[in-house]
Amino acid sequence: MKRSRTLTLAVLIAAGMLSEGCAKKKVAAATPPAPPSVASPARTSPATVARQTPGSQTAAVATTATQRQPDAATRKRIDELLAKIEDAYFDYNKQSLRPDAIQALQKDSTELRDILRDYPHYNLTIEGYCDERGSAEYNVALGDARAKAAKDYLVGVGIPDGQLGVLSYGKEKQICDDHTETCWQKNRRIHIVAAAR
Repeated sequence: MKRSRTLTLAVLIAAGMLSEGCAKKKVAAATPPAPPSVASPARTSPATVARQTPGSQTAAVATTATQRQPDAATRKRIDELLAKIEDAYFDYNKQSLRPDAIQALQKDSTELRDILRDYPHYNLTIEGYCDERGSAEYNVALGDARAKAAKDYLVGVGIPDGQLGVLSYGKEKQICDDHTETCWQKNRRIHIVAAAR
């Protein structure tokens, strides 16, 4: 009996140890899911960011307006207006605008101004020319002064200063080659073109 008692006691101890081992045994906790992969933020344009920010529709419109270029139909209309605005002519050795030059610049400049305000990155170049008389250096300076006089006039009617560039050809690129006053008058002029895009 002693032996059965010892055996029972041994079984109880073994069972206790087993139950104690099971009780203390920690069940491996479920591994938490991996954090979602965070991709580096894609670069977005200021216009996109502005569109994504609530309440900033005005900023988006302004950013888009400053970056856009005229479509083909608008460029065609600008070219038509530039073709209609006659060259402004100057007196010999003068840079001030004559009344007929002002009238030439006045035609269609209002519509041109209104179009250019909508496209602030679209620029025009005012080219200044002289007749063949005088040195090349003198005529480059005079052509520049003539182009600037025309630019000042156009800025005065509201075309933004930053959209008007000047370029002097001096006595280069003559449109008339005769050595007469009538021919020289045709060469003393300014001409407006769309800036290179």
